Amino acid sequence: MSTQAPQILVADDDSEIRKLLARYMRDQGFRVLLASSCEEVNEKIPVYKIDLIILDVMLPDGSGLDLCRDLRAARSNIPIILLTALQEDVDRIIGLEIGADDYLGKPFNPRELAARVRAVLRRGVNSRPEPRSMSLYRLEGFVVDPSLRSVTDAAGTTIALTGAEFDLLMIFLDRPGRVLSREQLLDLMGRKDGDVLDRSIDVLVSRLRRKLSGDGAFQTFKAIRNGGYQLAAKVGVVDRLP
Repeated sequence: MSTQAPQILVADDDSEIRKLLARYMRDQGFRVLLASSCEEVNEKIPVYKIDLIILDVMLPDGSGLDLCRDLRAARSNIPIILLTALQEDVDRIIGLEIGADDYLGKPFNPRELAARVRAVLRRGVNSRPEPRSMSLYRLEGFVVDPSLRSVTDAAGTTIALTGAEFDLLMIFLDRPGRVLSREQLLDLMGRKDGDVLDRSIDVLVSRLRRKLSGDGAFQTFKAIRNGGYQLAAKVGVVDRLP
């Protein structure tokens, strides 16, 4: 039985861009849905199984940044790649801070966008083998389940992480105590493409710190001057119950 192709929702107010991306992404083997507004995106999300959203920052009825923020606040983990005509680094950083998985400025090459879509989807689908045999990690009261790609706190409440946040967390859990430079982290995440700012790693670490801080008394990650970052928390490994 064949696996169904990933379904991509393209949200852009420019009808020519929508048509171009629909044609190109379908040629690349994806299923494609189209939306021209925030309202259409919100209408389609509950109805369709959407594997990734390509989201324009400027939509006629609102900001794609606000929509991205709202989706993350609603605990949606659908991967999001932002598109924008704005070239300022600060806009890229804001997009990452509110939970986008990647960011591409206009004008862009559709081939590069397709490559980024595949990379983001790979992080969620193809990250680790034999999930049922994997152990669980304990981290300062949190339990990390690599097979389900989930994190729960001491009360059993799920902590919503984006795909990029979870991948970064697993890199640290697999290398407890090691100081990892931004360059190493970018490389390990498969994002060493010459277009991803070092600042993106800072943003991801900051988001993980905030989500895994508990009562704020313990700093999970240490920033090492001229070094990078280190997981400061003690990591425990627990065998999965049969």
